[in-house]
Parts: sequence; structure tokens; C-alpha cells
Amino acid sequence: MLSAKSLFQEIIDNDESFRLFCSIAAGGESQGGWENARIAALVPDGERALAPKIARHGADEDKHGRIFLALMKKRGLEPVPVPSDTDYTMLLEHSGIGLAHDRLKADQALTVQDIVTYLAHSRVTEQRASEQMELLRKHFADHPDLGRAVRMISNDEDNHLAYCHEELLRFASAGHGRAIQRTLRECALGEIRVYRDVSLAVMAHMGRILGWPRAKSAVLAAGIHAVYAYERAAGWRRMVSLRMPERRDALGGPATAAPEVA
Repeated sequence: MLSAKSLFQEIIDNDESFRLFCSIAAGGESQGGWENARIAALVPDGERALAPKIARHGADEDKHGRIFLALMKKRGLEPVPVPSDTDYTMLLEHSGIGLAHDRLKADQALTVQDIVTYLAHSRVTEQRASEQMELLRKHFADHPDLGRAVRMISNDEDNHLAYCHEELLRFASAGHGRAIQRTLRECALGEIRVYRDVSLAVMAHMGRILGWPRAKSAVLAAGIHAVYAYERAAGWRRMVSLRMPERRDALGGPATAAPEVA
């Protein structure tokens, strides 16, 4: 019987599929770390108080990337190149979601609208990350090798999501509500399409590594398409709602150190 737990267990039990999984995850987290660091450096003068929180967000993402690399190292594995069709952050950028890398590479201060765009993009993608890590925490929080890493990353992603809610509500109260809702909707509809494509690509690569029969791959692909159909119809709405989080000022302090996994 196929389940999220059995599927992921199969992936982590095989060195090659585990190496690909960790390489994809590490690459995405490291890219997120770079993006947040650049945004923190380019925050407009009127929003400089936000810069330390953005930098903390980036430091967390960098830490997650190091954790995934350490998990590979513990098993004597080296990272592999990330297939382009599984590169979630790159595909989001190519779809026009978030701030373009050319904009972040320029030494020119961002605008308030740029910050709103960044926060809306983060609110959507952190929803996805929080849900994925909650699923892993549900099944692997007590895993002897992955447990500590899963719990830490999951907690960080929940903090990131709380921060996005709080800051977007602050900007909404300052008169940016319409722009926020428009940007959230655009990001959510784009993200669910990219997530579907990346999920199909990842499962195809895993299937080749693990030798899945055609019927199993077809069932998994059908499941991914079914999730997309639900998200396209109504599920995207969970990514655009805003509410004051229980965790206030979630990124107000320094980043926590990575757990020892080596």
C-alpha cells in the first residue's frame, strides 16, 4: 500500500535516492539563503527595521542547506547536481514569482512594493514548506538519523510562515491591502503549477533510481495531478489568507545553531 511514510522510507533507505533528495533540498535552501541575504541588504531606508528579520530568514535557510549536506556526509555521500526540472526556486523565478535575481544582484535599493512582493512570495512558499515539514515530522520526528533535523527545520518553517503573516498584516494596515491580495493570488496560482511540475519530475527521477514499475509511477503521477486539481479549484486559498499568528515576532532573535548530525 502506498503512503507518504512508506514512499519516503523507500527513498531514504536507498543511498542514491536519498542523495538526490538531500541534494535537491540543500540546493533550494541555499538559494533561499542567498535571496534573503540580498533582500536584507537592499531593504529601503523606511523599512530598515525589517532587515534583521529578513537576514535571520536567510540564515535559517542557509542552516537548512548545511543540515541536508551533513545528513549526506554522515552516510558517506556526496551531493549530486540538481536536475533542472526539480529546481523549485529556479522554476519559480522563471515563472515570474517573487523578485527576479537580476534585481537582487543590482546594488539598488528595493521599493516598498518589492518588499510586499517578497513577503507575499514567501508567505506562499513557506506555507508549502511548513506543510511538507509537518508531514515529515509526523512520520520521522523520532527517526534516529533524521529526527532532530526534521524537528528543527519544521519549527523554523513555522516561524517563517508566522513572520510572513505578521509583516503582511502590518503592510496591509498601512494601505497595501489590495496589492498584497493581488500578489498573493498570483503567487499561489503560479506556485501550485510549479509544485506540480517539480513533484512529477522528482517522482520520475526517484522511480528510475528505485526501479519502480510503470503502474506504481502512474499511480503516483495521478495522485500529484489530483492534488493540483484540488489546489487549482480551491486549495490555493489557504495560501492567501492572512491572520495574526500565535508566534509573534517569530524572527526577532538570532538564528539557532544546526543540530549535530555528523
